[in-house]
Parts: sequence; structure tokens; C-alpha cells
Amino acid sequence: MAEITGKPYPFPVLTFLRHFFTLVILVMLALAAAFFYLRGSLPREEGEIRLAGLLNPVEVVRDAYGVPHISAASVDDAIFALGFVHAQDRLWQMEVNRRTAAGRLAEVFGANALETDRFLRTLGVRRSAEANLKRLDKDTRAQLESYAAGVNAFMGTNPVLPIEFWLTGAKPEPWTPVDSLGWIKIMAWHLGGNWRNEILRMRLSKTLPLARIHEFLPPYPGEAPPEITDLRRLYSSIEKEAPRLAEASAGSASGLDLALQNGPRLGTSLSSGFGFDVSIEGLGSNNWVVSGARSATGKPLLANDPHLGLTAPAVWYFAHLSAPGLEAIGATLPGVPAIVLGRNSHFAWGFTNTGPDVQDLYIERLDGAGNYLAPDGPRPFTLHEEVIKVKGGEDVRLQVRVSRHGPVISDVSRIAQEAAPRGHVIAMQWTALREDDLTMQSAVKIARAKDWPGFVAAGRVPARKPDNDLTGLAPAPGWIAKYDWAGFIPYEELPRAYNPADGAITTANHRITPRGYPHYLTSEWQPPYRANRITELLGAVRSHSVGSFARIQGDVVSQPVKELLPRLARVTPKSEQGRRALQLLLEWDGAMLADRPEPLILAAWWREFSRAIYADELGDNFRGNWLLRAQFLINVLNDKDRQGRWCDNTRTKAVEHCDDLLAKTLDDALADLRKRYGDDMSAWRWGAAHSARHEHRPFGRVVWLAPFFDFTAPTGGDAYTVNVGRSRLEDAARPFANTHAASLRAIYDLGDLDNSLYIHSGGQSGNVLSPHYKAFTQAWAKGDYIPMVTDRKRIEIAGSKRLRLVP
Repeated sequence: MAEITGKPYPFPVLTFLRHFFTLVILVMLALAAAFFYLRGSLPREEGEIRLAGLLNPVEVVRDAYGVPHISAASVDDAIFALGFVHAQDRLWQMEVNRRTAAGRLAEVFGANALETDRFLRTLGVRRSAEANLKRLDKDTRAQLESYAAGVNAFMGTNPVLPIEFWLTGAKPEPWTPVDSLGWIKIMAWHLGGNWRNEILRMRLSKTLPLARIHEFLPPYPGEAPPEITDLRRLYSSIEKEAPRLAEASAGSASGLDLALQNGPRLGTSLSSGFGFDVSIEGLGSNNWVVSGARSATGKPLLANDPHLGLTAPAVWYFAHLSAPGLEAIGATLPGVPAIVLGRNSHFAWGFTNTGPDVQDLYIERLDGAGNYLAPDGPRPFTLHEEVIKVKGGEDVRLQVRVSRHGPVISDVSRIAQEAAPRGHVIAMQWTALREDDLTMQSAVKIARAKDWPGFVAAGRVPARKPDNDLTGLAPAPGWIAKYDWAGFIPYEELPRAYNPADGAITTANHRITPRGYPHYLTSEWQPPYRANRITELLGAVRSHSVGSFARIQGDVVSQPVKELLPRLARVTPKSEQGRRALQLLLEWDGAMLADRPEPLILAAWWREFSRAIYADELGDNFRGNWLLRAQFLINVLNDKDRQGRWCDNTRTKAVEHCDDLLAKTLDDALADLRKRYGDDMSAWRWGAAHSARHEHRPFGRVVWLAPFFDFTAPTGGDAYTVNVGRSRLEDAARPFANTHAASLRAIYDLGDLDNSLYIHSGGQSGNVLSPHYKAFTQAWAKGDYIPMVTDRKRIEIAGSKRLRLVP
């Protein structure tokens, strides 16, 4: 036997190793215990739970997809149960949603959330919601109360809270009707955005004449630019007339200097830490319907896919409510007691954003004594004292000023303050901030409508005076009466279509008003690329079905790309790789397919060319407005009305031309793609770069947590395809990622309602430990659906779990 020689390990080393391995085992045991404990935060889906507040027993059957089918003896009990299951599945999301609306994120997330809180406290979303609650009718208030009772009944069961509460130390408070109303307003905020372009026009007017601004923000195709007053002259005159003594008062609001240290920049994210998104490009949705004369069943078909930012968990939550007088299934918003998009036993409904201008900015002139000027003389601001609690820091006091038009946003937004003329501030007027906003009242009634006259849709659009020479396109002098709203367009005079002769209606954020329509809605319709493509595809099939509608929803042919390709044929590349890339593009049909390199090459080229065209003219305004801008780009490349001059770099003495710029930016784009995806162009894939990224709030912004909470899927499409997928060009790390897409897709078959289909982009659960957390994502990315079934036998055959809620 060989003898083993050598010195033994010294005693301290052995002791260290023994303690180290013991520690590792203890940590692993602790993690395992934490995991099994946190699994208790998953919803109870079977058995019976006794709850105070119910009038009668309620049955909740969850199908194989995690969709709850709620059967109750009354509408109040059904809504109570909806609040209960929302809280079971999406409690953290609801907590973040209501804190967002209330401007109370810093209480949980610390100083990084202050900029969002300051802005939302100033905007006054919660104050407006509190005022609205008093004006709602009895039935709507009752539904809000029933829902809140259901949420609070769940919290009364002393549940294990989802992991986000443990990681942040947040504790959920009792839910209130105002919390629901606040989130409806935040959704309206996401769907609005005219005010950003107002600020942009005002800022651009300092360096660009009005004609150039109209080129950069072009009118609807085929229409002349809107006739508005010369902005440079208007704002220069305001500057000259500004009272000198007002200069000192511009920052007189308590807390203003503190608020502006990290104030939100319009056109970007209000909160870099929490993704409260205020950027906009091509924001909207698709919606189309054909009559029975154009369908295989002889009954109408309806398709809808609203476009929103992708989040983890998803924005929507599917549910089915069954009670006397209520039989509806569709998409709900966690925190809101309504089927927002869906169908009942009589009809189906979908929404798109028709883009009415319901936000106006006003320049308020200060008098140096704390007042602002109105047409009838000086008036005092209404003041609201706000106290923002900050986790790990001292309370922050904020004095909010409100003029007769609305809150003074320049007190909390650096870019708005920089745009305001000397001695002035900028206030916002928005329909959602009015005390008589009854949007919620409409939302809760839709699902119970039985016919066309009973269908009520919210649509309050300001009426502007005939002599208003700004029409909401740029900030207006608040002391001149002609810029004030003159009430609202009467409901019966809003645009509508009922059984048109061609048997089809399409809305895709394009112009929906006919020639000669008497009222002004907006000058900022989206270009009709998606609408035209939908119309083209509808016309290509004589008799439509659920399947043909699904193919249209999945279409990824980009109309502006098809327009661009012939123009690109004139480019002479400067490199061999550039020549190969251009040859690929010229042999391509413009379909933004996930498994092809051409869409990625075109997107990267488009990005670089856009920067080269207008970064010099926009200067400091560029980053927050670096968008694809297809209509503008096509006008420039076609030299429409000499717009090719945008290709000249104003920072150089030489005169640059578009063809030279195209050749240079093609090489720039290819160099960027090589760094990101390697040298082999044939291996590049649009889907990999354009992956749909669902970002968790707030952990999607935390490097070591994001991989556990975010989820992705490769997708096709672009900002202008029917199957939409928008990117953030200014995001240096992920400029092509799909961050804004069809948040849900639904197809309703009125010939057989249970033949209807739907899917949203995430999963039913907001709990990262649940198998339903991201269960839909891969199917959604591929264009698949799940059945929108209400028949109990079909649900049980496919697999279900039954929970009874009893008084």
C-alpha cells in the first residue's frame, strides 16, 4: 500500500470549510422554505371560502387557461367576485396601478419615483377621481362598492402576499372606488398625447418656420397643412409683452425648485425607474366588422386589437360574468369593475382610439402677485398642498397651482418650463380632469346593453371657437377668450356609421370623419397605412370567417416599407456588404417576418437615416422625438415640395443630398448590426431583435431581477403593420425591441358566439410562480388564440377547477 504523505490541513481551514458548507446548506434550505411559503400566494381555485359581504353563493370556475367564469344570483355578487379574483391573481399590479394614479409610488420605491409622483399629484388624477365619484349614478357607485368589497374580502382572508410585496416591503391598503376611477384615468392618459406635440411645435418655432414644422409633423395624406397662426411671431410677441416683475414669480410655488431637479421630460418616460410611459408614436388600435352579407355564417364578424405598451403582467385579464341581466365575457382591467372589451348574449364591441384632441395647453401670464391673467382680469390660482412620503427619505411638500384651465404642469416638468415664455407658466386642460367626467358610468353599462340605442360609448370632445387660430395644436395664450373651449360637441353629432352600404367598417386611428363634417376633432389622425391594408385584405376575400379575420390580424406587410423600396433602388452603396444588403431589400416584398434578415436591415437603416435627417434641425428636442415618422420620411425622399432639403446637414458648410445620405447611413446601420448580431448577415433575424419585451414594474428595471420577472417572444411586424410592433429608437441597448403591440386580439362570431376567439399578450396570473404568468405569450406571438367559450360543458371537458364563495 502506498503511503500518503504530506501535511494535514490545519484545523482553522477544516473549520472554515465545515462552516461554509453548513452556511450554504442553510441558505439553500431557507430559499426552499421561502419558495414553498411563497407558493401559498397562488390563488385558491377549488373548495369553498366564506366571505363577508356576499348576498348569495357565487361559483367561480377557472378553465384550463385560468379564465374565471363567475356565476352569481345578482350583478352585485358577480362584481364582488370579479374584485375577489382580480385580487387573487393580480394584487401587485393593482397596487402599482392605484399608487400610480394617486402619485404614491415613492412611498414604496423611494426617491427614484419622485418625478412621477410630482407630476401625477400636479395633474390631479386622484383629486379628479374623488370629484367624479360624487356625480356617478347610484347603480355605478353600487358596482364600484361591490367590486371594492370583493377586493377587500380577499385581503381579509389574510393571504400570503406575492413576492413583490416582500421584496419592496409594501403593504396593500383597503381598496376604494376612487382607486378604480383613478386607473381608468391613467388608461385615458396612455391613449392621449396631443399635448406633447403642442410642446414640440412651440419649441421648434424658436428655430424653424411654421412651414418646416408642418413638414416635420405632416398633415393627413392628401390634405393641406392646418391653417394656424404663425407660432414664432405669436410666442415672440408674448415674450416681448411679458411683465418684468413676473420673472421672479415663475418659481414662486412651494417646492418648485426641488420638483425640477429631476423633473420628467415630455415625450420620454415620466419615470425612468418605473416605466410610466408617456411616449407616443402611431398609438392606437385596429377594429373592423363585416355584415352577414360578407361572412360565411350570414351573421356579422368583429375583430379588435387595442395597442398598448407591453407589461408583465399583461394589461388585460379575461373573465366571464353570468348573473340575471348580465351575461358577458371579455377583457377586464384589474382594478376596474367592468367587461371593457368583449361580448354579451346580444352583441359584441371593440374600441379603437379615434384620436380626438381632448388636451390643450395654455400659457398663463403671471402678474408678480401670485395671480394669473384671465380675459376679465387677474385671478388667483387654486392651490393644493401635497405631501409626498418617500421611502428612506423625508417627506416632500409640493404646492400645486391650478388655473381656470387646469394644473400648471410647468411647475413639475423641466421641458414645459423651458418652453414657457418669460413671466408665464403652462397649464393643461384635459377632459379627464373635469369634475363631471362620467367615463366609468359608461364602462359599467356597456356589458348590459341589449341593442344599438342601449349602447353608450364615452366620447366627449371639446368644441373650439371659430376664431381659434391654434385649434389645440400649440399652447395658447390663456388670457385671450377665443382660445377657451366652447362646450363640447353634442353626442348625437359625433361621427358614427350604422349599417353602411358596403357592409364593412374599419377604424385604425385614421381619419373617420367624412368630407364636410362640421366639427373639429383633431388634425393629428394617424396615417392610414393600417386602415388601407385592412381594407385591402377585407376586399380580397368574398366571404369572411374567423380564420380569415385571424390572418388579417396577423398580417405583417408594411405599407410604408413597400412605398420606400422603389426609392431605395436609386442608392449606390459604398461597400460590398452594402450592395449585398440592398440587393436583399430590392428582392423583398416588405413583409416584416420574424424569421428574415431584410426587416432588420431596413429597420436599422431607417433608424440611422432618421437620425441623419432631422437630429440637426431638432437639436435638444431630438432624443425624445426620435421616431420612425414614415409619412415625413417618404415626403423627404420623394422631395415633395422640396422637402429633400432636410437631408442637408445644417451643422456643416457642405450641402448634403438624400442619395449620399442613404448610402452613408446604410453602412452605418450595417456596422451597428455587425456589432449587435455578428458578421453573418444571412443569420440576422428580425424576430430576435424585435422580440416583444414585457417589462415588469418595477423589477424590469433592476438588472438582477428582470430575468425572473420579464418575459419575451420573437415577433414580426413594425409600427405600421396590422400586426403592430413598435420600437424605441432612442433605446441604445434595444432599439428594435417590440415594446408596444396588440395588447389583446379578439374575433367575435355573431353566428356562433362560442366560436369567438381571444388572447392577450401575457397570462392570466400576475404571480411569477404561477404557470399562468406568461402562458399566452408564445401563442400570442405566433398569432394563435384561445376559445372565448361560455358553455359550461365545453369548459369542463377542456379542464376546469371550481371554487365556491359563500356568505
